[in-house]
Amino acid sequence: MEYVEPVVGIANCLGTPVCKYLQYHRKLNDYVRNFKRIRDDLNCKMEYIKLQLKAELLSPLGKIPKKGVENWLKAVKEMMREAQVVENKVSNGRYFCRACNGKLVDEKTREMKEFLDNAPNASEGLAMDGPSAGLPLETSKLVGEEAVRKEIWACLMQEEVSKIGVWGMGGVGKSTIMKHIHNDLLKEQRFERVVWVTISKEFNIVKLQNDIASALNRKMPEEANKVRRAAILSEMLKRAGKHVLILDDVWSEVSLEEIGIPKPSSSNGYKLVLTTRVQQVCKSMGCKVIKVKPLSEEESLILFLSEVGPNIVQNQTLMPTLKLVVKECAGLPLTIVVIAGTLRGEDDPLIWKNTLRELKERIGKVKEGEDKVIESLKVSFNHLKDEKMKHCFLHCSLYPEDFQIGKDGLIE
Repeated sequence: MEYVEPVVGIANCLGTPVCKYLQYHRKLNDYVRNFKRIRDDLNCKMEYIKLQLKAELLSPLGKIPKKGVENWLKAVKEMMREAQVVENKVSNGRYFCRACNGKLVDEKTREMKEFLDNAPNASEGLAMDGPSAGLPLETSKLVGEEAVRKEIWACLMQEEVSKIGVWGMGGVGKSTIMKHIHNDLLKEQRFERVVWVTISKEFNIVKLQNDIASALNRKMPEEANKVRRAAILSEMLKRAGKHVLILDDVWSEVSLEEIGIPKPSSSNGYKLVLTTRVQQVCKSMGCKVIKVKPLSEEESLILFLSEVGPNIVQNQTLMPTLKLVVKECAGLPLTIVVIAGTLRGEDDPLIWKNTLRELKERIGKVKEGEDKVIESLKVSFNHLKDEKMKHCFLHCSLYPEDFQIGKDGLIE
């Protein structure tokens, strides 16, 4: 009885019937045993569901996990983490905490039991058919690129053209044009599948294989050797049917055979499109070469005015300086958008003149288009007034190309 009084005191404080707390106190070990049994059952069920899902995703092609299955697996993973926290707390608990620990264990056991009872039914299938051709990509506005866009589209529609190389200096709009064409291909439904993968300068064959498989809603086996991985990917693409594979930002010649990309031809209807800054890459890979040229002065001005804001467009005092700023952007859409964004809403003539001077100093001295884009980014960075924004900008540069950066993570 010497321990009953403290237990009753805890019970009274928490407003729970005394008899229930006495039960938690006396039968804590029973509650813990039941907790561990349910936890182990839930863990086994989770592993079983994961294995079954993996099997369904491997065959047939084009399957994706059902949303409910993904949510259940994610929630159970979090529940297992919480269960471990509870177990650690109970194992380190004092004698006078038995009642509280018993209550905690009982509640967590009930939660796990509910997840167990509501587990996905594997017999009803854990995966479903994915999008038939692919998902549309986010795009930005196109200005003055209609001619080259039509040329690329015409080549895609020609049976005799199987490989297309779209080349031009950095920031000229190659990727933007191809994103629009990608989305147009989805709408037209001329192909069974349209696949977009970014390669970037740091080429990695394993990552590229994984990215292509992921775009097909499949997963490459990590344990396979190079030859087997290539064979598996090749089979995935063949079973995807008549398709267009777009490789964005290719910096050097890549071996389609080593990667596992079936050779495109008029007989199989496969198409390969790559974007690159290096014309020789297109030639060495046997592509139909299409060059993306910088915008004309008129096109550059139209794009700049569409980005800089209506109050600036109506400000005739700034117009002479504005046109000189546009000229320094050298017809590169990326540079134009960056600088226009930097000066958006800014009506101080002095700031415009300082920006023009800085552009001339930075961009005017370089010859390579890639350098001009980098220099425009430096100008934009220098105009950021908030040091925290500058830190965020620099932090973003640590991520790989096309990486989805979460706002919360960036702020933290």
